[in-house]
Amino acid sequence: MLLAIAIGASGSGAGVDRALRGLDFALRMHPASGQLHIVEIDARSIAAIDRWPWPRSNYAQIVDRLREAGAASIAFDVDLSARSAPEEDVALARALQRAGGKVILPTFGQAAGGGKDGWTDSLPIPVLRAHANLAAVNIRADFDGQVRRAPVGIVTEGVPRPSVAAMVAGVQGTAGGDFEIDYAIDPDTIPRHSFLEIRDGRFDPTVFAGKDVLIGATAVELGDRYAVPGHGVLPGVVIQALAAETLAQGLPVDAGWVLPLLLALLLAWPILIASSRAGLLAASVAAPLSLFTAAVAADAVVHWLFLLSPALSCLALVTTTAFAMRWLDAARRKRALDSQTGLPNRVALRQAMRRDHAAGVVAARIAEFEKLAAGLGETATAELIRRVRDRVALACGGVAVFRIEDRVFAWRIANDDALDPQLISLRALMLSPVEVAGRRVDVSLAFGYAVERVGEGGERAVAQAALAAARALAEGRAWHVHQLEEEDTVDRELSLLGELDEALGKGEIQVLYQPKLDLKTGHISSVEALVRWNHGTRGFLRPDLFIPLAERNDRIAGLTLHVVGQTITDLLNWQSSGRQLTGAVNISAKLLNSAPFIADLREVVENSGISPALLTFEVTESAAMGDPAGASAALQSFRNLGIGISMDDYGTGQSTLSYLKQLPLNELKIDRSFVQFAHQNRGDGALVRSTIDLAHELGLKVVAEGVEEQACLDFLRAIGCDLAQGYLISKPVSAMELQPLLGRTYPLAA
Repeated sequence: MLLAIAIGASGSGAGVDRALRGLDFALRMHPASGQLHIVEIDARSIAAIDRWPWPRSNYAQIVDRLREAGAASIAFDVDLSARSAPEEDVALARALQRAGGKVILPTFGQAAGGGKDGWTDSLPIPVLRAHANLAAVNIRADFDGQVRRAPVGIVTEGVPRPSVAAMVAGVQGTAGGDFEIDYAIDPDTIPRHSFLEIRDGRFDPTVFAGKDVLIGATAVELGDRYAVPGHGVLPGVVIQALAAETLAQGLPVDAGWVLPLLLALLLAWPILIASSRAGLLAASVAAPLSLFTAAVAADAVVHWLFLLSPALSCLALVTTTAFAMRWLDAARRKRALDSQTGLPNRVALRQAMRRDHAAGVVAARIAEFEKLAAGLGETATAELIRRVRDRVALACGGVAVFRIEDRVFAWRIANDDALDPQLISLRALMLSPVEVAGRRVDVSLAFGYAVERVGEGGERAVAQAALAAARALAEGRAWHVHQLEEEDTVDRELSLLGELDEALGKGEIQVLYQPKLDLKTGHISSVEALVRWNHGTRGFLRPDLFIPLAERNDRIAGLTLHVVGQTITDLLNWQSSGRQLTGAVNISAKLLNSAPFIADLREVVENSGISPALLTFEVTESAAMGDPAGASAALQSFRNLGIGISMDDYGTGQSTLSYLKQLPLNELKIDRSFVQFAHQNRGDGALVRSTIDLAHELGLKVVAEGVEEQACLDFLRAIGCDLAQGYLISKPVSAMELQPLLGRTYPLAA
């Protein structure tokens, strides 16, 4: 609104208003009234009379001819301010007298010239004034050189005088006033006659009966021509005629910009309240068209001329604002929708949580999502997500369900009492396969729940519920409820994660070694590298406090390379002191298919100068079973480097020895849960014995871990186990502490 007022008050929208006036003229284009005729001093007349200025007897003849024809008025747009031959001046004066006051002679102001400032007034010579009316013929162009307005009257020689247009049209006005010329009047429809033909009487006198006549130059060589809107360049006499035709229709009123602005405010309302994109577009187009149509109608009917630029700027601003608001609203809605499925997403959930409070948030995590997505493809996966969402909504009474991660849904519950019934119902519903793209797909969900606490951000509850669902899935439980004490664990993990990289640089990450005893020689022949964090303020941290954290946050590669590097250094030191040992390092399942890790590992091994055969990578049975084909290829890449491969914790998974044939293994480690009491428990003993026998058939060495009693060690030696590891032999120790153990011979029988 303020912008529109500023445009109206400053006139800065003049260019727009002029363009709109040009369109107005084009739309209202109509013929002249026919009441006014032009007698033109054209090129043919100039050539015939062959001198300029013309002898004034020529004008006298024209006056007599038109008087005799019954013309209502005869106006000259010819300069008669200088004396000519006396007999010529007298001839014209007598013709004016015979016309009886019907003739209008021109008066005008012009620049003084001669190096003088100001204006000088030019009037007909005195002898011609006695029997004629004087009227102004001034024409002034705008700054761009176009003539748009004409005076109603001016003051010359101190006397207020009407303009030629006003006198011909019979319009009263005040000196100094002006009006806009209506260029919707087609200048080509104004009747025009050659001066020569009228002077010589070669015309039909009835044509001029009761008509007003304007005499002026149209010949190009006389130079009286001006640029005008919509019609290019016109002779001055034609412009005077158009001005007279304009006044004949009614004196135009400059009605300003206030009324259009008020109308624009009314027209802006439908734009602001439009409920649809189509409605907004229609209102945005209709408003300026209606405004312009009203202005054109006002001009045509009552000759009120309105400035529309302030009103249009108001409408433009309102329209732009409305479209911007709609665009922002659409962007907000789009941001609140999952791009793959069209379901409301995490942003939508946050918005809902800001609107009202609920008891808590439930999160459902899809198990083995990557495998489902890989098998189904993008389109079918999106359909699967929507089908699962439908089941969740059905089981939970039509609640709004949000996709907050690719594999995680979330919804809110009004009270805690509804949690157990909802989850029990949903678990039962999910027992039925989901039909997608002609296939029946089993989908398993793990659930997490977190309370929405007043004063805490809603995102915190969402994150806690998602974390609880991930924990439930990892622990093989149906659901898990987030507890307050778990927040301390989360805070600790976040703190440790931020300190892990720094700890590597500060030397806080230490490598300890647990020896492996060769049961044939009684000497230590190998070690397993175990990582410990000697935290500056927390003291020694167990691996389970930071290894999973490093795996989840893509820090495990750097940590593993650090352990490998330290192990190589210590193996080389022992080798230089005459002790040939092999060293085993645990490898995370996340690194099995990591090309960057394998490349970095190759560089570390090759740069160290150690024989790769002295290194062994231990991978858990569960990691190898997760993706058998991928695990086999990854392990083979390590074997290609010359590094040995050992399967750790064998027996805790579901692999068989026949499956192990497909893996490039050197060694098998039997899990401590089978070894610890194998000398006492017949079942454990039989399992350990059969495993050793079959492993040897496959050409694998066998390591038994968890040996804590001499009787267990004796049993293992008796059944042919190759290596033993456990606290009976040694707890994990530093490289320096291990040195004395390397020369020791361990007893193999009690």
